[in-house]
Amino acid sequence: MMDAPIVSASARLITHAANGDVSYSLPEEMNRGSVIGNIAKDLGLDVNALTSRKARIDAEGNKKRFCDINLRTGEIIVADRIDREVLCKERLSCTLNFEFVLENPLELHRVVLQIQDINDNTPRFPKDVIKLEISENAIKGARFRVIEARDADVGRNSVQKYILEKNSHFLLAVNSKTDGSKYVELVLDKELDREQQKNVRLILTAVDGGTPPRSGTVVIHVTVLDANDNAPVFSQAVYKVSLPENAPLDTVVVTVSATDADEGQNGEVSYEFGHLSESAKETFSLDHQTGQIGVKGRIDFEDESRYEIIVEAKDGYGLSSDSKIVIEITDINDNTPTLIIKSLNSPVPENVLPGTEVGIINVQDRDSENNGQVRCSIQQNVPFKLVPSIKNYYSLVTTGELDRELLSNYNITITATDEGSPPLSSTKNIYLTVADVNDNPPVFQEQSYRAHVQENNKPGSSICSVSATDPDWRQNGTVVYSLLSSDVNGAPVSSFLSINGDTGVIHAVRSFDYEQFKSFKVLVLARDNGSPPLSSNVTMRNKRGHANGCCLRCLLPRQRSAFPS
Repeated sequence: MMDAPIVSASARLITHAANGDVSYSLPEEMNRGSVIGNIAKDLGLDVNALTSRKARIDAEGNKKRFCDINLRTGEIIVADRIDREVLCKERLSCTLNFEFVLENPLELHRVVLQIQDINDNTPRFPKDVIKLEISENAIKGARFRVIEARDADVGRNSVQKYILEKNSHFLLAVNSKTDGSKYVELVLDKELDREQQKNVRLILTAVDGGTPPRSGTVVIHVTVLDANDNAPVFSQAVYKVSLPENAPLDTVVVTVSATDADEGQNGEVSYEFGHLSESAKETFSLDHQTGQIGVKGRIDFEDESRYEIIVEAKDGYGLSSDSKIVIEITDINDNTPTLIIKSLNSPVPENVLPGTEVGIINVQDRDSENNGQVRCSIQQNVPFKLVPSIKNYYSLVTTGELDRELLSNYNITITATDEGSPPLSSTKNIYLTVADVNDNPPVFQEQSYRAHVQENNKPGSSICSVSATDPDWRQNGTVVYSLLSSDVNGAPVSSFLSINGDTGVIHAVRSFDYEQFKSFKVLVLARDNGSPPLSSNVTMRNKRGHANGCCLRCLLPRQRSAFPS
């Protein structure tokens, strides 16, 4: 077969439904990067917001993602080769379904690609040579069935006509079956004479309806024999059976049966497959003598749910008939649900409100009906829950307040269980960390501090030490100490005292004279490095005492305040 042409024609927008679903029509085999359509324009979206909203194309159970989105232009483009014959085989209608997903807020649109056939396949006969054995007693008008050609294309691009090379004995008849398909017969136009010609060689050509058309040929080799005037007849024109997808090797699917009214070798019937798809060839076997069809390969409902097979019955001298076998594959629950984390906002600030969305989870199950219906649950005793969103999406939201100082991270287990019998399930662990906010002010460790200072003390000596702690993280929990500006006996407090901002140790700047400083007070401030900072303060006083010393007392405040207030 010739190489398939590379098509670069633009795709065509078919519909833009009210619910936001979009459908495009495009030919198969478009070049990678070809524009299918502008989904942002078709949905009325802001192109500039596509990146921030994490716009993307998600496949619905497809093994490959055949299209992608250009976030700069909003265009849907071809991302991988689209071969209609590989994707949809002989079905007339071929569609690919995708999901266009945006976040913040979550928005979901279904994208349907209608794949149009191009004439990239040549008609093929299942054999290079068709052998027929025809009795010399066959009368004019006798008909002999010929195996048809198959073309992987559909519609007008499939086989449209047959041409028989001009010869002395046969004409060609092309007939239609009840299902619309065609079958080919040779019609004897002039009787055969075995004594004059033992063999007749014919050339049959199958032509499709493409532009330009493609064709395939086969040689028909006719051996002239004595009379055989009855073809085998099947007991049923169509055999319909059901087969579970877990059927083991060598399982008997069905046994076909045909009888021939002739006697001896003319009445001996053998069976063979007609045209078979590649998957059917790998999956089923046929006993040529008994007509028993068996399983020889793996059967998977998710890959192929229906097979149509043609079986031919031939007698000893080449007369034949055929029957169709329709095998419906039934689904079993053999696929576990798949959990996919589409988006996760971690770390989560500890001050988020209940009901805040922190993640988006998608669940998929390749099975069908109940076997593919999935329920999601989350472990108990965590301040999170799953909220069903669009189709098979869930939002992970908070259910209560978070406190990093109590618990700084969560290991959340999500379980997805299908409704098969027995049900199958899978789990996914999500690790979330809680980000700190500055919600705790420094807290002094003691209710009061006392220090005894001898008058005439040395300048620079330590007279008191205060200590405060802050449970917040990093800069939010880093404590800095300072003395608030005030006057002592008409002079700035800084001329008498100093404090180490890191340690909280208070030093005398000068010597104290008890007779001059019988009472004074200063405020010590502890603040963190948050934004905005939080602080606490304490009042330091000296109490009246004897001449050889003074007593300083540090009192903790009873309320919190932001700094500066």
